[in-house]
Amino acid sequence: MLLHQVANFKKTYFLINKHTPLQNILSIHGISKSYGPVQALKQVSFTVPPGCVFGILGPNGSGKTTLLGTILDVLKADAGTYEWLDGMQPDAARSQIGSLLETPNFYHYLSAIENLQIAARIKKRGLDDIERVLGIVGLLERKDSRFQTYSLGMKQRLAIGAALLGNPKVLVFDEPTNGLDPAGIAEIRDLIRQLNEQGITIIMASHLLDEVEKVCTHVAILKRGDLLLSGPVDEVLRSEDQVEVKADDMPALQNLLQAMPGVAGIKAANGIFILSTENGISTRDINAYCANKGITLSHLLLKKKSLETKFMELTN
Repeated sequence: MLLHQVANFKKTYFLINKHTPLQNILSIHGISKSYGPVQALKQVSFTVPPGCVFGILGPNGSGKTTLLGTILDVLKADAGTYEWLDGMQPDAARSQIGSLLETPNFYHYLSAIENLQIAARIKKRGLDDIERVLGIVGLLERKDSRFQTYSLGMKQRLAIGAALLGNPKVLVFDEPTNGLDPAGIAEIRDLIRQLNEQGITIIMASHLLDEVEKVCTHVAILKRGDLLLSGPVDEVLRSEDQVEVKADDMPALQNLLQAMPGVAGIKAANGIFILSTENGISTRDINAYCANKGITLSHLLLKKKSLETKFMELTN
């Protein structure tokens, strides 16, 4: 009887303490924030899945920095809520988050090690972690060099090293490549990829489509405080094909195409129709459909819409 009770206790303890994979790193529910008459965020809601590089994309003034400041408790929202790590207690969650919101703020006359020692004491964690993070950001060989001797890219890598102190599960960056030259941008992008491959979830704000396209797996697009779209990058920023068509009888062609399966939209421009298509419809399908209905096309051209064009249409 006693052995049976012990076995049941062990089974129950195991089930209670078994590690459950996180469902969401961050859940945002209806966040709003105003600065006087300016509404910086308007009922923004989305979730960040674990293991992703999540880009918050939008032009300057779209609310990206305000949103990051809010979820890091630097700013207080007017309305809405958010949860880190499936609702973990705030103090425990904060210990799992590293952040870089501003230009690196280090003492120029101190070395990398000395600056990170100060950062670790301020954070109250990571004092024994300095050599490890310097190795991760590629600055171990320059650990005793003064900060003022570093290039801009090295300074940014040291700031990311400071965010890594204490081995956080999540990193939050605001415009991490801002102001860097092409070499520095490439360094930071490579570092972000490497950190993500190590299992760290990264949330980063950027106004650069190219940056999000190259390093992010998921994206949320903001415009003047409104959330336009969010989800996996390959879905949200999917390139859309357009087809140009023309015939002698344009009204008849328009009526025909409006009834054609796979044609999502028709726009007239410069004497032609521009078709938005879906479900994998091809120019061959369009040509055959029109021919079978007695209309011969005098112009048929496939045009691929670039990601940049789609982003500009969304945000302008």
